Amino acid sequence: MRALAMTAAQRSQLAPDIPTVAESGLPGYQAAIWNGVLAPAGTPRAIIERVNREITTAMKSKDTIERYAVLGGDPLTSTPEEFARHIRAEIEKWGRVAKAAGIQIDLAR
Repeated sequence: MRALAMTAAQRSQLAPDIPTVAESGLPGYQAAIWNGVLAPAGTPRAIIERVNREITTAMKSKDTIERYAVLGGDPLTSTPEEFARHIRAEIEKWGRVAKAAGIQIDLAR
């Protein structure tokens, strides 16, 4: 088996010789797994900033970077505002995909 391309926007540190899908001829393509920490609406700004600072410090630690590398990931951090923009962009992007594919949510269970 041979990897053809990575779906993330950047090449992986684990496999830097494997190009991205965008580099392979499909400009703008990006589909990556991501996660983050959210707080309830109304959380005081000072708490959000402190949590963000602590998470950023942890994500930049040697141990975290090494652990992510073993798992095939690259730890990234951002500001709360950047993360909010990312979430909105992901909702818009995948919403368009779902609509184009005729995907509907069935809430009747």
